Amino acid sequence: MLNPTITIPSTEMLQLFNAILLKHGFTIDKAMVCAELFTNNSIDGVYTHGVNRFPRFIEYIQKGYINVHAEPALKHQLGAVQQWDGRLGPGPLNAIHATNNAMQLARQHGIGCVGLANTNHWMRGGTYGWQAAKAGFVFIGWTNTTGLMPAWGAVDSKLGNNPLVMALPFENEAIVLDMAMSQYSFGALEQADMKNEQLAVYGGFDTDGQLTTDPGAIRRSRRPLPIGFWKGAGLSLLLDILATVLSGGLSVHEISQQQAEMAVSQVFIAIDCNKLGNQSAIAQVVKRIIMDYHQSIPEENKTITFPGERVLQTRQRNLAKGIPVVKEVWEKMIDLST
Repeated sequence: MLNPTITIPSTEMLQLFNAILLKHGFTIDKAMVCAELFTNNSIDGVYTHGVNRFPRFIEYIQKGYINVHAEPALKHQLGAVQQWDGRLGPGPLNAIHATNNAMQLARQHGIGCVGLANTNHWMRGGTYGWQAAKAGFVFIGWTNTTGLMPAWGAVDSKLGNNPLVMALPFENEAIVLDMAMSQYSFGALEQADMKNEQLAVYGGFDTDGQLTTDPGAIRRSRRPLPIGFWKGAGLSLLLDILATVLSGGLSVHEISQQQAEMAVSQVFIAIDCNKLGNQSAIAQVVKRIIMDYHQSIPEENKTITFPGERVLQTRQRNLAKGIPVVKEVWEKMIDLST
């Protein structure tokens, strides 16, 4: 049976998020920043880390995994590199802070690198790519996670799906790549399962070790498929090692021993395009590359888009027509507000 979908105006969603966050101890300013982030993720069509994820965010606050009052603390700095302790504060607020610091370092040194330990889920990693790119910076960032994915050839989950974000300015917007190391993020599997949809391509293995497009079967087996098979598994491992080393925080195997996914490690790198020797030519160079890319000959019923381009289209549609939400999810939201 299909779960019915309803449409919610973005202003109504923002107000409800804000009210719930205030109820759970956020200051007025922090509540609005978090409410805007979850709303914007939903407007952009990233429901898995917007409205769908919000109830779990509140659950983690209630269980004490997230400390709404925590402020990040600087542990170490040398030149353009900083290491921060997130002190188990709200992941999105810590990530915004880290991105701002990486940009500030880049303004001084040309490049800035911030390692963030002991933080929580940052929700949509692309948020911070957009944040930096819209301010004129190249951005590279990633996070580790709890163990969600097997090493290539293994059956137990020793790897995180460790999302990686790369972004740069483009015209009035940005090119933003935001991808997990699994073919489908667990949020995407959860959403497809909730809507009783099959995946477009193989997303992982079932409990019998067979490749499948059934998101529910993959969630039960906890064996999602790494992107590029062994290549994605290797990249996941290196992202974990680098996040752990650069932040001085916990690794995937240590995070996996906890009662929930918390105290993750993240890296935020910003490069100030204005400090580059070819800065005056960058905009035209990128424009020519995208123009050539768009001239690709598409398969039937296919459209060629660069990373982030469909987000812009979804944003425009959802702002005009409202945000589609699974009715069951919205009912949970209403319950949280009462």
